[in-house]
Amino acid sequence: MAHRQEPPPIQENDPSEIDPIWTSSRTARQIYALGDVEKDITRLLSLAASSVSLLTLPQTDEPEDTLPQGEERSEQFVLEVSEYFERLDSIQVAIRSSLAHIRQSRIAPSAITAPPLGFVPPSLGVGLPRAAGSSRGLQEERIDRDAWVGILDALTRLRASQQHEQLVQTSSHYAMNI
Repeated sequence: MAHRQEPPPIQENDPSEIDPIWTSSRTARQIYALGDVEKDITRLLSLAASSVSLLTLPQTDEPEDTLPQGEERSEQFVLEVSEYFERLDSIQVAIRSSLAHIRQSRIAPSAITAPPLGFVPPSLGVGLPRAAGSSRGLQEERIDRDAWVGILDALTRLRASQQHEQLVQTSSHYAMNI
């Protein structure tokens, strides 16, 4: 019987700060863990940049750089490279775990297939059917509709105000002639 690997535990976050939706199922925990992987990749890139900076000759350091000098520089490099490889390892484990979960869940490949090249999703939501080439989203359509409703309302009030003024002028003119 094959050993089933569980997803990595949710990392160092206070459980009260995590939205319960992310702990509701194994898939939700897996997606949350991928969010942590994204943060780890950001840190990994930062460590790589810092490590490269530590490899440069101290004479090329800018005055505002706070890089250590001498043996401290070598020690800092070793620490950063060690953390780099630890993060890299945790990232590959998390990604492999996610892929194993997808395989085990038998998620249809069509559900995770990338969109065609050049596809631009409509901004802010699902698009309504429009003329070819237009890619307005539902939110834009609602804003457009609300703007026209506001314009109609303003014009209706303006017209009512003008009619009221005409009525007042007519009645005051009528009262003067009596």
